[in-house]
Amino acid sequence: MTPQDAIAESILATKALAARYFAGFTDETRTRQPPGLPNHLAWSLGHLALTMHRVAEKIDGAPPPEADFAPGHAAPSTPPPQRFHFEDISFGSTPVDDPARYPSLGRCTAIFDAAIDRFAATYRAATDARLDQTTPWGAGTATLRSLGGRLVFHNGMHTGQLADLRRALGFKSIFA
Repeated sequence: MTPQDAIAESILATKALAARYFAGFTDETRTRQPPGLPNHLAWSLGHLALTMHRVAEKIDGAPPPEADFAPGHAAPSTPPPQRFHFEDISFGSTPVDDPARYPSLGRCTAIFDAAIDRFAATYRAATDARLDQTTPWGAGTATLRSLGGRLVFHNGMHTGQLADLRRALGFKSIFA
C-alpha cells in the first residue's frame, strides 16, 4: 500500500464512522442545535464536505462542484436548496436552525459522501512530489500530504460534536 493509499483509506473510513452518528436525524431535526453546542448536523456535513473539496482543489486544481456549493448565503426556500452556500458553512460561520436554508438530510449526506470519495481519489492519484508541496492553510502552511491526516482528524472532531448533539437531543446511543 502506498502512502497515498493509506491516506485515501483513512479518509474513506471516516464516511462509515461518521454515518453511524446520522441515525435518528430527520429533515426536521437536521438543523436543531441545543444551547451550548457549536453546530448542527446539516452545517457539519456541509462544512466537512467543503473542507475536503478545498484540500482536493489544492491538489488537483478543480473547485468544489457547483451542483453542491454556491457562493454567498442561502435565502430560505421551499423546498430547501439543493446545495450548500459557502458563507453558511465556512470556518467561522454561524449555523442557524432554519431547515429552509440547508439541503435536505438526504442531499446533505449525498454531498458529504461525494466529497469523501473525491478527496480519497485525489490522494490516490497524487504524486509524492505534489503531496510534499506546501500550501497556505489556516494561519500557517502545511504540506498537502499532512492535510490528508489533518482532515481525518477534522472529520473525527466534528463527528464527536455530533455525538454531543445526539445526547442533547435525546437520541439513543449508536452503541445500543
